[in-house]
Amino acid sequence: MSMMRQWLVAASTAVILAAACQAAAQTWGGPAAVLRDETLANSVITWAPGVGPVEWSPSDGIAGMPILIKDNIETRDMPTTAGSLALADNAPGRDAPLVARLREAGAVILGKANLSEWANIRSSNSISGWSAVGGLTVNPYDRARTACGSSSGSAAAVATGLAPAAIGSETDGSIVCPASVNGVVGFKPTVGLVSRTHVVPISHSQDTTGPITMDVATAATVLTAIAGTDPADAATAEADARRTDYRAALDAGSLRGTRLGVLRYGVSNYSTETQAAFEAALTSLRAAGAELVEITTAPQTQGIGQAELIVLLTELKADLNAYLASTDPEQVPTRTLADLIAFNDAEPRETVLFGQELFIQAEATGGLTDPAYLAARESSLRQAGVEGIDRMLSENNVVALIAPTTSRAWTNDREDDDNGRGSASRLPAIAGYPHLTVPMGLDEGSPMGLSFIGTKWDDARILSLGYAYEQSSPRPPRP
Repeated sequence: MSMMRQWLVAASTAVILAAACQAAAQTWGGPAAVLRDETLANSVITWAPGVGPVEWSPSDGIAGMPILIKDNIETRDMPTTAGSLALADNAPGRDAPLVARLREAGAVILGKANLSEWANIRSSNSISGWSAVGGLTVNPYDRARTACGSSSGSAAAVATGLAPAAIGSETDGSIVCPASVNGVVGFKPTVGLVSRTHVVPISHSQDTTGPITMDVATAATVLTAIAGTDPADAATAEADARRTDYRAALDAGSLRGTRLGVLRYGVSNYSTETQAAFEAALTSLRAAGAELVEITTAPQTQGIGQAELIVLLTELKADLNAYLASTDPEQVPTRTLADLIAFNDAEPRETVLFGQELFIQAEATGGLTDPAYLAARESSLRQAGVEGIDRMLSENNVVALIAPTTSRAWTNDREDDDNGRGSASRLPAIAGYPHLTVPMGLDEGSPMGLSFIGTKWDDARILSLGYAYEQSSPRPPRP
């Protein structure tokens, strides 16, 4: 039986198992989870003190839900390291507002998930899933392959069943890529829907946090808990007015009569198996009543990659310096990006695998009033948003765009030619628009996801469309 045939046959079994899980509580965390993680993925940096095994089922909602938190997001009871030895003792004793919202809703914080150090912004040669504090998180479907990043541990932990949900963060691809290659659901919300306060930053223009979960319903449940206005984060000023009960808004029939734009122009870059899985997904969408519109011409985005990099590096210097200034100097002696560069130069455990040329480039940037930065932000935002996603939606009279999220996981070996073949993340990342990935199929035994991309504040609809697709699509077997 072919891999694709095995995947499709598994659909009915997945539906039955999902229904059973709604009724039966499972045990999460505890010694068995620690051993499982050490064997399969190395996804957790720190387990929360005093938190033993937790029983929870999806029917419980957010109450009692065990959740892992990416280790660039502060929790009051554990250090927040961003994977760097420079922050190894960073324990300011405060919850990020999104963590406080989870606790107030009754969620149980299981621990902190490993990540790509500094969320992959230290070097263009960084290894996704590796940090000096946590080591390498691997893909549990194939330990020789990447877990992608930077929310590597969050995705791998959900894939291996350590928790039904984890919080990741994304600047460009860091939620959706690891979720896709680990066979789980990942949702990057509209920038400004969820607070970034007390989250180690890269870019106030593009950073957001969001859920990585076992299914779309769980992602919607978590988002309902964490969305909302934070007076300390100006980007969230509209969040209270925009937020809704995302779980209640899910509609298994939402694809019926809905026009979706198929981003055909990038599909040929992918492998034969990924293309076949994508075609199977399109068949499922049509069967669910969706009307598919082929978009064969990519938007004009000349220079957008370089412009994005200018924005990220300029904002990294400003935003990271502000974050470091908010920490306890006795715990974090490195008070600026320049201090971090000096720390890394003096600490061989930090640079054993790759350098810090992006940090050095960021330190040389000219600040948030630099005309080059302002022009780069204006052009990249316009190309990605108004002239990119929004134009494709309006000109094709569609409500969302779909594409493969990325290729199957590639190897961690830089010497071979097995590399990623594409990504759907750049435009929604730069525009700050919602982006959902849902498991789509297998390529040589490795999962990959289907992306649903919408316009600003259309988070509820994007989640509902992905939920409707998920009802007729199989989940990958747990590794």
